[in-house]
Amino acid sequence: MSQRANKPVTRGPAGATEVVVIGAGHSGLAMSHVLGEQGIGHVVLERGEVANAWRTERWDSLRLLTPNWMTRLPGYSYRGDDPDGYMSAREVVDFISAYATHTSAPVQTRTAVTGVEPIGNGGDGYWVATDRGNWRCRAVVLATGAFSKPIVPRVAEAMPASVEQFTAQTYRNSQQLPKGAVLVVGGSATGLQLAQEIHLSGRPVTLAVGEHVRMPRVYRGRDIQWWMLASGVLDQRIEEADEPDRARRVPSPQLIGTPERVTLDLNALRALGVEVVGRLMGIRDGKAQFSGSLRNVCALADLKMNRLLASIDEWAERHGVTGEAGSAERYAPTDVGQSPRLGLVLGEEVRAVVWATGFHPDYSWLHVPVFDRKGGLKHDRGVVDAPGLYVLGLPYLRRRKSSFMHGAEDDVRELAAHLAGYLHRATTDLRSLDEVDIRTVGVIAASLPRRPDSTQTAI
Repeated sequence: MSQRANKPVTRGPAGATEVVVIGAGHSGLAMSHVLGEQGIGHVVLERGEVANAWRTERWDSLRLLTPNWMTRLPGYSYRGDDPDGYMSAREVVDFISAYATHTSAPVQTRTAVTGVEPIGNGGDGYWVATDRGNWRCRAVVLATGAFSKPIVPRVAEAMPASVEQFTAQTYRNSQQLPKGAVLVVGGSATGLQLAQEIHLSGRPVTLAVGEHVRMPRVYRGRDIQWWMLASGVLDQRIEEADEPDRARRVPSPQLIGTPERVTLDLNALRALGVEVVGRLMGIRDGKAQFSGSLRNVCALADLKMNRLLASIDEWAERHGVTGEAGSAERYAPTDVGQSPRLGLVLGEEVRAVVWATGFHPDYSWLHVPVFDRKGGLKHDRGVVDAPGLYVLGLPYLRRRKSSFMHGAEDDVRELAAHLAGYLHRATTDLRSLDEVDIRTVGVIAASLPRRPDSTQTAI
């Protein structure tokens, strides 16, 4: 980590502003809107186009896991005629792009950030290097999201060369895959959706499942997300979690967005003909080896689902909504069969593997000493362990809903308030100095007149 922290940023012609927001997805644009409301000068830098990840790094059939009526950002919400539907990837791009236009966000597209480095010893702002010139600023907001790089386990290195490998980021549709059977690794929403799609294309599919979150799409006549929002589950704060680090690693629930609002779980996949096996533990002599704990893992997921449903029932009873909703329901336990297989010959029985094993952020361009021993970003609910540095869009950043689009506003408003306080304190401290570097004054003086577009001029 020390090499990354010490890598120098090449300086050249620069622009100056108070805040640089990196990433023009929904989180970065939400922060831009709130900064604009407060008159804080800023620019949003985006390596591609607005909503770039949704344009270029999602599979064709992907839809949001939340219904359209939940799709909202500060000052803007869903305006279509299908509130109970689920946006496609193309519709998400259109929604976020319309938001950028609606808010007149100061976005510079096709501007890749290549480095971020503190000025001086910290507290004096940052250099932000890009492939189109550099910026100086007082604060930086990292809004590149949690899904930048797919996680591929080291066991993939032992995969036979005859087996083609894909990730959820490189997979687009089943036509990419070679003929023959496919192994999908991962039991969260992504893994189940891809296993279903590939199976329906006519290929035999084996799904390797580890820890997962089982959840019905509709409960008591309403979308499960309605219940979780209304009952306060999605508003639970990270400081209320018994194990915050573990809470942030919980897989996404086994949900899919379809017009029929169907439930997609392991029982549904097995009914289609998908073979379900335990977690992929290793590859030896060309043979995949699976854990024998599938039955226990599924029993735990069933238990946690039933606890959630029981808490929803209790909330409905307390708040008098039982008459408006259907009756309480419980679902059949996950059926894993008599004896799930423990091995699979790769290259003969399986010709392709799709890794649906999650993602992690990519901060390889962040040359600031704010990483722990495992390479994780050190932050306190979005306030990074360096003056004037913030992060958005991570799972359970401040609340359970933080990584959802509708969860951005609460996080953004709280972090923007912290950021504004930081800028004010820095300005107050600056004015108390007897001698100040005139170049720093030009960047940091918060009292300079704001331009109508909330940006500053290039220098």
